[in-house]
Amino acid sequence: MKQPKLIGSAAILLVKDVLKSAAYYEETMGFKAQIWGEPPCFSILQRDNCHMMLSETDQPEKILPHYKVVQNMWNVYFWVDDVESLYAEFKAKGARIDYELCDQPYGCREFGIQDLDGYDIAFGQEMDD
Repeated sequence: MKQPKLIGSAAILLVKDVLKSAAYYEETMGFKAQIWGEPPCFSILQRDNCHMMLSETDQPEKILPHYKVVQNMWNVYFWVDDVESLYAEFKAKGARIDYELCDQPYGCREFGIQDLDGYDIAFGQEMDD
């Protein structure tokens, strides 16, 4: 019997304003957004084969980015195949760079952005040994 495979995943982030947040991801990071609800309250973002979801909350005071609980911790981490080009793309589009390109002791070259709700989103590429 064939074992079922997981074929994808999506982080879900609570946001203050789903329209503004989705627009930020589209304009600065090249994600495509689909938005649902009347009024709009939920979005699925996609870039390449990666997805994220945004859900608007009526309790924005409860939004708590991970780095506020654990120092230097991201909410979402994406592995990429050309981190330097992606960094240049995001910077040129005005993304809020949280930390610049750097080499980490765990073998990744990476950078981070911060979105409108303060979430830290990292993008990294494995370095050759």
